[in-house]
Amino acid sequence: MGRPHGREGAFAVVESTERLELLEPGRKVRVDGREVAVVWRGGTAERPLLKLEGAEGREAIEKLRDAPITVARSVLGPLALGEFLVDDLIGCEAVDGTRRIGLVRDVLLLPSADLLEVEREGQEALLVPLIADAVRSVDLESRRVEVDSGFVNAD
Repeated sequence: MGRPHGREGAFAVVESTERLELLEPGRKVRVDGREVAVVWRGGTAERPLLKLEGAEGREAIEKLRDAPITVARSVLGPLALGEFLVDDLIGCEAVDGTRRIGLVRDVLLLPSADLLEVEREGQEALLVPLIADAVRSVDLESRRVEVDSGFVNAD
């Protein structure tokens, strides 16, 4: 959740989803461990504004500021080919063939391309663009991301 917008308990959504239908009025979302309904959505696709059930006024929103907004996985439906959830990628082992590079610590959502933040032992984290030239494959069952270390200069 972002900063409050107005006095009635609305707020700006930080790092919004491309699937705005998940934030439609009446949808259930989870915030701060509680399931609540979206009461109102305004703003733009790039900067949506929301008002949630039970969050009245600026003070209530300030208390929830920076709390993540999530939806149940079952609500998402099937993902498109090559589409992954951030939660599924975090903790995967990044490899180049048989060589271990590190562990995916985070996924940074940027306008040009999402980046895998790969934690490496004794080295700086490696940022790997989530594009076909840098990531050969993702195998969620085996929790492995095959990376072209030459492309990302991981040596």
